[in-house]
Amino acid sequence: MTHDPQRPLISAFQSQAEMELLRQILQDTESYPWNPACPEAEAYFAELEQEVLNTGWSTEDLTEQGQIFAANLEQVWATVAVTASPASQSLVADFVQRFKAQVPQHLLTSIVQRAQQVVATNLSLADQLVQCVQDSLPHWDSDDLQVLARPYAYAMRSSEAESLESALNSIQNSEWEALSSIEQAKISLAVARYAIAQTSQSDLA
Repeated sequence: MTHDPQRPLISAFQSQAEMELLRQILQDTESYPWNPACPEAEAYFAELEQEVLNTGWSTEDLTEQGQIFAANLEQVWATVAVTASPASQSLVADFVQRFKAQVPQHLLTSIVQRAQQVVATNLSLADQLVQCVQDSLPHWDSDDLQVLARPYAYAMRSSEAESLESALNSIQNSEWEALSSIEQAKISLAVARYAIAQTSQSDLA
């Protein structure tokens, strides 16, 4: 995206756009072509585009930002679909039932839901693992989590269950809060690796 010193701040532009949208909704919804296929829509949007161009944005800027916006919308809808699907709820329930004695339920739920989101991305497996646990381990730096994630990322595909079982056995009957930060991180990553594997299998089924 090119930089133009004359361009207004995005935050100010966003606030203006939000106020305009609210005004349209509350005062006169008929002036906005909610159906983009209607004949009046093309002229309406062309006028809006010209107004934006007049503030200093270029056509390339609009195209780039439109693509970013569309990609973000796709990601949001994909997340909603995954979180709300019966298969997603079933997998979360299965993980909670199997591992709740050793891992807090909220952490299991968070990791499994994130695993269902990241499997559709182009991230490396190590990055996917970090994405799965980062929200649950906010005190950990992503680079440090990357180091811990490598053994799970490069392990044989058939060993996800063994890795998780080994990690859980290592803590035996210890309370989660009594574990060291490294132990919690390793177990979280093992759960994430297993969750990613299970999600991938269910997607192929």
